[in-house]
Amino acid sequence: MSYENSARIINDDIFDLVNEYFDMERSSQNNESRVDFFNTYRDYFVLTDDGSYSINSKEINHKVETLHTSTGAISESFEKFIRPMKFNYSKDIAILDICAGLGYNTSAAIADFIKNSSDLDLQIDMVEISKATLACGLLVPSPIPEHDITKKAIEDELIKQDYASSSLEECEIPKNIDINVFIEDARQTVQNLADSTYDAIFLDPFSQNMAPELFSLEFFREFKRIIKDDGIVATYTSSAPVRAAFIEAGFNIGLGPIFGRKQGGTLASPKPEMLDYSLPKNDEIRIALSDVGIPFRDPGLNNPSEFILNERTEERHLARHNTKISSAVKTPIFLGDEMDDEKLKRRVERNLAKMNIPSTTSDEALYIIECEKKYSEKQDEKNNSTIRILDMKNRLKKVKKGNYDST
Repeated sequence: MSYENSARIINDDIFDLVNEYFDMERSSQNNESRVDFFNTYRDYFVLTDDGSYSINSKEINHKVETLHTSTGAISESFEKFIRPMKFNYSKDIAILDICAGLGYNTSAAIADFIKNSSDLDLQIDMVEISKATLACGLLVPSPIPEHDITKKAIEDELIKQDYASSSLEECEIPKNIDINVFIEDARQTVQNLADSTYDAIFLDPFSQNMAPELFSLEFFREFKRIIKDDGIVATYTSSAPVRAAFIEAGFNIGLGPIFGRKQGGTLASPKPEMLDYSLPKNDEIRIALSDVGIPFRDPGLNNPSEFILNERTEERHLARHNTKISSAVKTPIFLGDEMDDEKLKRRVERNLAKMNIPSTTSDEALYIIECEKKYSEKQDEKNNSTIRILDMKNRLKKVKKGNYDST
């Protein structure tokens, strides 16, 4: 199976129907309009609460999910990818939209740009591995007028790549908006992009387990190269390995907006002052101290998903009780706490003892998490999640080696 087919996540039935529709369009045997197609197969699309449409995923681990939150597909784009940005609209703006899907994130960015700037330039580079997924963006009703601009850019590229043949989108792309559509593996795209180009990177793969290659340390190192010093990366995930990879790649991290989920996403920037909010305290502790904070690795930026997942599993196994506290029963989050549950306490303290930490309230335990005394939800350049995580990692190493100084 090709990487394109394995990486594609939309429902198999709609994938086949969309490909069949555009095959017929190319052969001039298609008398059905794109609106007719949507109306005929409307049940394959999912109406979200704000009136915009999403699509079901293929079955993954015996579950089918939508590509967007049911709270609102286009609202999610504005809340998770536009609201956290600190665009300087006195200058030209450049955005990289990875896993562009139906084009909603790009459309939200265009809407925000038009609202705030009229005489400057906007560049958006959209990256999506699946032609059929992009084509679905042509088939769904536009949730906002700016989606018509995105549709035109998608249609132009699909025609160029001989997937579509009819130029049906009547909207003209404004002269000061340049949209480039890359239909390829995002790992290859980023390696060909210029240094210090982007004010924002939208990272929107379906899940880390489906596409760990798009959350890897090596991928984020490319982000660090191509983003501007005051740029921001936004992603929906609160995953510990993702956040750990951002830090190891040289980013500062902070909490992204909560929308349609129980937890906020992740923001990353070379500059800590671009990020307003700390991660939750327990998240910081787990990333710093637990084997769950081992990042995904993709040396060469060309490995299959299964390889990356298996390698991380093995690395976690080797790190557990050696360089990291076991993640079993969320052991690290109990550091500094008195524990009343005796059964749980015994399990936690067995894990801690293997890292030279006698108990949850020992001097060693309190030494490791000392920086958390300064924790605040609002973060700044001198007191933030990244500094605290790196400090705890360093203190754990000293305790394991037995050479820490509690004074």
